[in-house]
Amino acid sequence: MLQVANAPCSWGIIENIEGERYDYARVLDEMAASGYAGTELGDWGFMPTDPDELRAELNQRNLKLLGSWVNVNFQDADRHQESADECVRTARLLAAVGGSEALVVLGPDPYTNPMRSLNSGRITPEMALDDDGWRLFAQGTDMAARRVMDETGLRSVLHHHTGTWIETPAETERLMDMTDDETVGLVFDTGHWAFGGGDPVSGIQQFADRIWYAHFKDRDPDVHEQSRIHGWDGPTSVGKGIFPELGQGDVDFPAVLRELEKIGYDSWIVVEQDVLPGMGSPRESAQRNRDYLRSIGL
Repeated sequence: MLQVANAPCSWGIIENIEGERYDYARVLDEMAASGYAGTELGDWGFMPTDPDELRAELNQRNLKLLGSWVNVNFQDADRHQESADECVRTARLLAAVGGSEALVVLGPDPYTNPMRSLNSGRITPEMALDDDGWRLFAQGTDMAARRVMDETGLRSVLHHHTGTWIETPAETERLMDMTDDETVGLVFDTGHWAFGGGDPVSGIQQFADRIWYAHFKDRDPDVHEQSRIHGWDGPTSVGKGIFPELGQGDVDFPAVLRELEKIGYDSWIVVEQDVLPGMGSPRESAQRNRDYLRSIGL
């Protein structure tokens, strides 16, 4: 039976975005009160990094630690070591608190490349990495994932993501083809997949063997169209509501759930409604998202 979690990004704890943030205790309290059974770590330092302290905070709320995003810069050979070190540091905490099934989420540093951020949701093939960039990215991915496995026993999943070097279905496919399928999987994010130009159901079918983790996120097609018309960058699209509450956009979640069941997916469903710091009403949205998932059988 699939279990449902949420993540700190639904409370505006979002990578590379500045702004006033909620305290971690409030986020965990509201997450648990809304009916979720697990959480991700959030940016390093948002939650306690001492294993005993973090374990106590999660246990008192009956929350399971599932994984954590780690910013990586594998397109730059000079940053391979730094990125891998941060992956291993995070993996040690995940293994100590979340156990052997926790996952390191390899996140390609969103919104830091001006060209990719500016063209979020409308990436064309000529905006991709060159051949040398692809070689470096694949090498860095494999090296970090192997170190995580060797030093902590955990697996790693690549997160295709708006405003990064790995956004579109074609880019995701190329990286999956170039990396080790025993140590590098995919976290399939329905909202980023749709914003990146893909159909979530087809994506699940295509990457059935590599999907080790799933993020449920919706996509507002009207906001997407406005982003094309006005040339919004990634954070502007997020601020305009590109990722609405579940069931309010055009991602067919019942069909997504059926497809995950067909491929035998048996891990967690993690709600991620990316919002900017201070945006919306996260507690109320978290509850409505949980209620929506119950309405489709989760």
